Amino acid sequence: MVASTPKKPPQAPPVFTTDPRSILDDAKRLIEQSRKVQASVVGEVHPSTATFANTLLPLAQDENNRQKEAHVLEFYQHVSADGELRAASRRAEGLVKDFSIETTMREDIFKLVKAVLAKNAKLDPQSRHFLEKEERSYIRNGLGLPMGSERDRFKEIQRRLGQITIEFRKNLTSEKGGVWFSEKELEGVPKDDLSGFEHGEAEQSGQIRVTFKFPEVSTVLQHATNGDTRRQLLIANANKVTQNVPLLKEALVLRDEAARLLGYQNHAAFRLEEKMIKSPETINSFLADLKSKLKARGLNEVEKLKEIKRIDMECRGEPFDGHYYMWDDKFYQRLMLQKEFSFDVQNVAEYFPLNTTIKHMLEMFEKLFGMEFIAIDGKDRDKLAETGNGNDIIWHPDVQMFSAWNTGSDEEFLGYLYLDLHPRQDKFGQAANFNLRPGFIDAEGQRSYPATALVCNFSKPTTKKPSLLKHDEVVVLFHELGHGIHDLVGRTRYARYHGTMCVVDFCEAPSQLLENWCWSPEPLKSLSQHYSTLSPEYFQVWKEGQAENNSEFAHLPEKITDDIIANLLRTKNVNSAIFTLVTLHAAIFDMTVHQLESPEAAANLNTSKIWNTLRSNIMPIDGPDSQGDGDEWGHHEVTFGQLLGDYDAGIYGYLCSQMYSSDIFRSFFQSNPMDATEGRRYRRMVLENGGSKDEMKMLEDYLGREPNPEAFYQELGLF
Repeated sequence: MVASTPKKPPQAPPVFTTDPRSILDDAKRLIEQSRKVQASVVGEVHPSTATFANTLLPLAQDENNRQKEAHVLEFYQHVSADGELRAASRRAEGLVKDFSIETTMREDIFKLVKAVLAKNAKLDPQSRHFLEKEERSYIRNGLGLPMGSERDRFKEIQRRLGQITIEFRKNLTSEKGGVWFSEKELEGVPKDDLSGFEHGEAEQSGQIRVTFKFPEVSTVLQHATNGDTRRQLLIANANKVTQNVPLLKEALVLRDEAARLLGYQNHAAFRLEEKMIKSPETINSFLADLKSKLKARGLNEVEKLKEIKRIDMECRGEPFDGHYYMWDDKFYQRLMLQKEFSFDVQNVAEYFPLNTTIKHMLEMFEKLFGMEFIAIDGKDRDKLAETGNGNDIIWHPDVQMFSAWNTGSDEEFLGYLYLDLHPRQDKFGQAANFNLRPGFIDAEGQRSYPATALVCNFSKPTTKKPSLLKHDEVVVLFHELGHGIHDLVGRTRYARYHGTMCVVDFCEAPSQLLENWCWSPEPLKSLSQHYSTLSPEYFQVWKEGQAENNSEFAHLPEKITDDIIANLLRTKNVNSAIFTLVTLHAAIFDMTVHQLESPEAAANLNTSKIWNTLRSNIMPIDGPDSQGDGDEWGHHEVTFGQLLGDYDAGIYGYLCSQMYSSDIFRSFFQSNPMDATEGRRYRRMVLENGGSKDEMKMLEDYLGREPNPEAFYQELGLF
């Protein structure tokens, strides 16, 4: 179980006490240290004397140390309540990005790296991987271009792309929009959820504000009976960061230009060269084939939902126009689950109070992966903090902190896990895992341990109830913890390959694999505990709610019941085609805008028109364009960060990773999800390697064969 007895970690955690000036000073200090290391290598080593030990190793060790500090400096922009601190964090990231570009375009270092590679000396596998990747990275960053205008232009493009990425993400994080509705317009939204929304005063008296934070948007789209309310919110949410539209277009134009400078046909060809699947044509064929297979199934799913809508509208005495709209989908999918599968989202959520679910979740993965998590709070934080103040080792009072250890004979320390789980103003608005410190082997041969943070936005507890997770939020929590586990158990020599730092068409597989435990009876029962059993006060609140709903209340099972689990499992693949088509749409858009025919095509890009037109073509669900609003009614393509992160020409990776994770689960865990022997084998052969091995080879070694898509297609009901 999650332990509370403290152990003394051999390495102190990061400290979060900086100020804006210090962030910039620290970034400049790290860069200056790196420049000195580079100057020393170039000054002391000639190509004829260059070896991995005197050239690559000091550069790699310097990079290890730089990343150990830089990740924290760059993290503040996503979580800090201090606007100046967030701005300084973004500037620090820009300085580090510029320095990285400068480094990868140094001809003198490149000559030494080429000389080391040419000597083909014997190296350990991780160092060989590092050397080969490093040599290719210099070429891919412009050093294959002749000195002069082309190389200068390439460097200029890379710097501007770094600036665009930071500005794009800033706009997403600092977005403060929302829509005011009357109580009547929000009819159907649970009172517990509404109590956490902003209630208006003065001229907004009687109004309730729905922000664009994911939990609020999702709740209203799922529950508001008023279709106009749902429509208004969906469209407003798709237009919340229109300032990102020109930034995305500029990035796409610059990526296309950079790829052509390097001799590639387009940006997708450039990016995929380093992935598991190397060819854009292969990806295009995979996506087209999946679209073809899903089209009829998606239409059938919509027809069933449309019939549920028709009956609902008639029962409420409202006209039905024969259409099924985007803003209908979450509402009628919830209604379908409730009516046809006896699945009530809110009732199931009562079995998953957030903190209890976290405790049981960590216990589950302790058993599976041979780990132990120890909560660090109160005086234990004070003892651990080098300053003696436990508040200095977290960035916000909401943050939970754990140390992670191996179980068994060695009880080796693994690293630190942080959970920042509730929404607040200016915090990253979706769900993600952030590596705060990568793991690596330092210059003395000692392990430097990782720190990793789950940043999510689950509803806050109210005065009457704890935070309750809907089942799909439990899935999100497991997904992000999958990234966190990947970080904590990594055993790489070099920081750049630690944990999740692997190719994008594999890095989602470990997190998608853990989602399967949310659909398995034994783990579901272990995770659950009805909130009313947590305290007499909660029991009274639940009892009053039962009376208010004219429901019978007898003795309530502490754990989720077998019949509820059975109903839940029956819903797993309900409307799976619609769900998969959503990801497929984003993946096809991503490949479309990164495979432009010419620079002229890039200059004439209209990303919103392409996004909305593709959506209408791929999704069997009507949008505002079907009501005469045109094909630029919304700009959803700029409301998520992947296209300006590391997922450019890589969103298909979510589908490929799902294919790999389905294969792994069915082959090794489906019959016994808590098989600790298999869990440790998976940890050793996959998770510990991070990106330090060729990912396809690593996967084939673990599976004992080539990956097979059969389990993935079966999940989708395609065979």
